[in-house]
Amino acid sequence: MKILLLSAYDASSHRRWYQTLQNSFPEYQWTVLSLPARFFSWRIRGNSLSWAFSEREKLEDSYDLLIATSMVDLSSLRGFVPSLACVPTIVYFHENQFAYPISEQQFDSVEPKVVSLYSALAADKVLFNSDYNRETFLAGIEQFLKQMPDYVPVGLVDNIKKKSTVLPVPLDEECYQPSSKDPSAPLEIIWNHRWEYDKGPDRLFAAITRVMDKSCDFRLHVVGQQFRQLPEEFEQLKKRIEAVSPISLGTWGYQESREDYRKLLARVDVVLSTAIHDFQGLSVLEAVAAGALPLVPDRLCYGEWFATEFRYPSYVNDASMEAKGLAGKILDWIEAKRTGQLMKLPEVSQFSIDRLKHNYADYFQQLIS
Repeated sequence: MKILLLSAYDASSHRRWYQTLQNSFPEYQWTVLSLPARFFSWRIRGNSLSWAFSEREKLEDSYDLLIATSMVDLSSLRGFVPSLACVPTIVYFHENQFAYPISEQQFDSVEPKVVSLYSALAADKVLFNSDYNRETFLAGIEQFLKQMPDYVPVGLVDNIKKKSTVLPVPLDEECYQPSSKDPSAPLEIIWNHRWEYDKGPDRLFAAITRVMDKSCDFRLHVVGQQFRQLPEEFEQLKKRIEAVSPISLGTWGYQESREDYRKLLARVDVVLSTAIHDFQGLSVLEAVAAGALPLVPDRLCYGEWFATEFRYPSYVNDASMEAKGLAGKILDWIEAKRTGQLMKLPEVSQFSIDRLKHNYADYFQQLIS
């Protein structure tokens, strides 16, 4: 089988997704075209133009299957390269722009939404990494189309819904590793997300400072991908902990070594999310696979993956109220670790590539046959 895979905005999570697929299906012949994850507005609108006139020879080759991320302008690309219109196509949604929180520095453009809508309509199969992603996309389309003045075709949402399925991004087998925790040590917590506003650094700061006020002993690791402009809460938190806190500050900043990062996940007790934007929560799932208990907000995709006892109350519009509930949960778990009464880990083996490989293979085969 010859597969053409297109990643229009090649973020690290997108890259790991298709590399896991490539490694799991070495019997297939893969051709991958990707564009760097920068200049978002141009990338999402210009990817079909970039590829059609610079990679035409590869695009016009013979393929059995085309897999595209949702940021690929599939309808335009098929117009530029008509032979692609005959290739069975899957569009994979890692995220959707209808449920993405807009910061004060961003302009809420309709272009990304329209591109993903057209691509979903042009695809033969649409896959989402969570039901939360799928439902917010479908609801977003419905609301978006209601705002249009006229000539909106009937049944567009149903069209996409009928050909859509939830199929998570798989975890590679290296994520599942033996724990190396010290049962006699204080609770160790890791926050392992992109250092951006949509991951809730304000909530992290507010919750941890509340716990600090109780003079409880635990170790905090704050890691993840960083960018040129960082939310000020990170530096404030670091200075506060180093200056006056009984909390021990552990690993801080981006971990270049994947091996060192996996070792860190294997030793911590808890993985914390304060996100206001997450469509699958891969960083949390990876940590749980390595033996960390999830402590996540009661929103987004987390209700699909984890039981109530692992979720704290969600107040999206009230960070202070949410931090209060989260701090209470952390204090309870600090005491539980001290007395040897931490909860049993939730099951996440269903996300392994061993379990999901067959589902991917089934969709590939269904389309080409």
